[in-house]
Amino acid sequence: MNVKVRPQLLSLKAYTPGKSSEEVQREYNLEKIVKLASNENPYGTSPLVKEAISLNNFAIYPDGASTALRKEVAEYTGVKEDQLIFSSGLDELIEIISKALLDENFNTVMASGTFPQYRHNAVIQNAEIREVPLKNGRHDLPAMAKQIDDKTQVVWICNPNNPTGTYVDDKELEQFLQSIPSHVLVVMDEAYYEYVTAEDYPETIPLLDQYDNLMVLRTFSKAFGLASFRVGYGIGAASFIQQLEVVRLPFNTSVLAQNAALAALGDLEFVEKSVSLNAIELQKYYEFCKQHQIDYYPSQGNFIFISIPGKESAEVFQYLLERGYTVRPFPNGVRITVGTKEENEELFELIEKIVLIAH
Repeated sequence: MNVKVRPQLLSLKAYTPGKSSEEVQREYNLEKIVKLASNENPYGTSPLVKEAISLNNFAIYPDGASTALRKEVAEYTGVKEDQLIFSSGLDELIEIISKALLDENFNTVMASGTFPQYRHNAVIQNAEIREVPLKNGRHDLPAMAKQIDDKTQVVWICNPNNPTGTYVDDKELEQFLQSIPSHVLVVMDEAYYEYVTAEDYPETIPLLDQYDNLMVLRTFSKAFGLASFRVGYGIGAASFIQQLEVVRLPFNTSVLAQNAALAALGDLEFVEKSVSLNAIELQKYYEFCKQHQIDYYPSQGNFIFISIPGKESAEVFQYLLERGYTVRPFPNGVRITVGTKEENEELFELIEKIVLIAH
């Protein structure tokens, strides 16, 4: 084929989803598959969502302005409606920001060991990427600040960080924002915001009044349990949001997705219950890891990053996969979604066997 794509695309790989649960079940002759790899809500979705997703006319385009959802999210977050932009999950919003701000003339700063879509989209835009290693699993904000210059357009901070679950606290963020030039957009990716329990976690929305170069990203995919509907949103200065709207596709969130998100906002009790159960089960992971001398990061999300001494992450992944549990492997450990009480107890039994093998 003679058609040539842009050179920087040759260094990238398309997102490749893992095998479906049905495929794994057949391959290993398993009775069931428990998916703990993608940080989905193990308790499902609010019953109100199922009642709200009927659709009578499939021939009509969705509301491109997400009018009803915009009103409810504005009330939920305490911002004005014109401060919001909606997207097909946060992946699309990261792409929108990257398209709007990055090209070969600029650079972007991020951590290494964080959500990979920041880097992926910067490569597509041919921007210079300045990555700063995590420090004990956490963003090293002072080191990131030193990477910023007059050609820096965006700084990405995943808070809590995926995959480590660690977080930047309020004092760290305030000091960082005070040191950042006003031309640099600071993006706080708060996909797991609803799960956070730390008292010193920064409340970023009030900071928007002080820093018009700050943008906050949130999603309905995690605590609200709407991952399959793909609804994310960004909050920022109204003037900047209007500029981003130029990049957004006209009908990027479907009628079903908008209705599902509206219904989910009407059942915050479901979210609170999911968050409460997650905190209980997460504490069990801490106790289990301490008991078995497994390295881990305390997490503010619905997942935990662990490393078993003497075992490669690929080995841990494969061992669990063959026994019906899928987790996400990384070079230095595995990320495990915190499941239900029953799922976690079964997983603990399997990990205990891995620990014995390692010793």
